[in-house]
Formats: sequence, C-alpha cells, structure tokens
Amino acid sequence: MADAKIIDGKAFAAGLRARVADGVAALKASHGVTPGLAVVLVGEDPASQVYVRSKERALVELGMNSFDHHEPADMAETDLLALIDRLNADPAVHGILVQLPLPRHIDTQKVLARIVPEKDADGFHVVNAGLLATGQPGAIVPCTPLGSLLLIRDTLGRDLKGKRALVLGRSNIVGKPMAQLLLQADCTVTMAHSRTVDLPEECRRADILVAAVGRPEMVRGDWIKPGATVIDVGINRVAAAEPGKTRLVGDVAFDEAVKVAGAITPVPGGVGPMTIACLMLNTLAAACRAAGAPVPEEAAL
Repeated sequence: MADAKIIDGKAFAAGLRARVADGVAALKASHGVTPGLAVVLVGEDPASQVYVRSKERALVELGMNSFDHHEPADMAETDLLALIDRLNADPAVHGILVQLPLPRHIDTQKVLARIVPEKDADGFHVVNAGLLATGQPGAIVPCTPLGSLLLIRDTLGRDLKGKRALVLGRSNIVGKPMAQLLLQADCTVTMAHSRTVDLPEECRRADILVAAVGRPEMVRGDWIKPGATVIDVGINRVAAAEPGKTRLVGDVAFDEAVKVAGAITPVPGGVGPMTIACLMLNTLAAACRAAGAPVPEEAAL
C-alpha cells in the first residue's frame, strides 16, 4: 500500500486567506465596511506574543482593521471587563479576541462571557456553542475545528454522510465543537477520551480520525483503519535527537500512520496554519452579518 496523501494545510490556508481578502474587498465596495478585529493581550507570555503578532500581521495583509490592545500583566479584571464593554459598543470592531491564557488573578470564563456573541471571533461563548450544538444558523465556530472540517471536505469531498468519525479529545475548544460539526455533516460520530475502554479498537473503526488529545504520538499506526483520513490537531514539543534541541510532533505517530492512512495532516504544516486563516474568516463573516451582507460559504455551516 502506498503512503498516505499528505494534507497540505499551509497551501489550503493560503488559498483561504486569498478568498477572505477578496471578501474583504467586496464588502468594502458593496457596503463601505472594513472588517475589524480587536486583539487583547494581557501580560507578556512569549508564546502569546508570537501568536498575537501573527494574527495582527494577517489582518493587515488581508485589508482588515487591527485594533491592538496590549495590556500589562497586573491589569485589574474590572479594567479588562470595561475594555471589552467598550469594544462591544464600537461599531468598527466586528470581532474580539482575548488571547489566552490570562493572568491567574483574572477569571477567564467571566471575561469570555463578557464578549457579545456576535463579536466572539474565537467561537468560545456559550451562545455560539449552543447555536452550533443545536444546528442553528449564525454560530461562530471555533477556528481549529472549522479549519479541520474544511481540510476534511477538501480531501473527501463535501458529502460526508455515512462516514464513521472518531474525535479523540473532549475539550470545549476543539473536541466538542469538532464532533458537532461532523454530526451536522451527517457522519456517525464517536467521542473518545482518556477513559475510553479499548481506545485502539474504537479508532480502527473510523473513516475519519481527529486526534486532539494533547499527548505526543499517542495514536499509533496500528490504531488506524487502512485508508482513513487522519486529522492531527496536536502540537507537542518533545526532545530532539540532538542534545538540547526540541522538535514538534502531533498526537499521531506520523511515521507509522502515514503507511496506513489514506490521507493525513503533518505537524507542523497541517491544521496549524488553518487556525489563523479561520480567525480571519470568522471576522469577515461577523462583519458581513453586521452589515447585512451574504456570509462567506465556508463560514456558513
């Protein structure tokens, strides 16, 4: 059997960004509206700073407005909530993203709940989670599951009905919304996790396997159904062969899985690039809804 097709998330994300840029230009031309995203960073976490810079750079590249709020680590919770209130009320801001993690003295759930659902660019608000879970229109979907679904459809086609799908991991950010998206696509969905009995056998039944458990190379090659589509959401830093160096690996043992699967995302270069591209898509979709313009097809699930 030939090795699996490598799903090039970087290339797909570049195409999606180009489509979003076209959508931004069209919205400006038709409604005089420029989509705007407010990115709030509290503190100086190095990884968060890297993520925020890449998001802000992407906004500018695609012709959107970037409203940057870089706040000190000792910012009071009340001041952060007041900032969100101002952003909620600002018609130029169509999406709000609060970079996580927040400093320990701030209640993350209280902050995320303060964002009005229609500006919740990350799709974390309970209202958006509820809209997604009940299959109602208008939900803003978390970026990583949305990006994963787009890659699955690009690989297998839009019609996924009847496919057996397994989602490994039950987080509110990836696992649960991923399962809801696959259910809406008429897949037969199993959710698995650390307490699942005979996890390898559950995985072997899946035509579509989404690994989002946060354990380096946990899913072995012999856990995978021959020909299955494998979406590896994991990003784990492990020791490299060279002393003192590290490397990135996913939740799937890639070198084993590539010999069994039909298609597989690499780490890095698979799901990762899709996350920021889908954040841009969510921001454009929010601006379209606010302006009464058609929402991009890829965001209108």
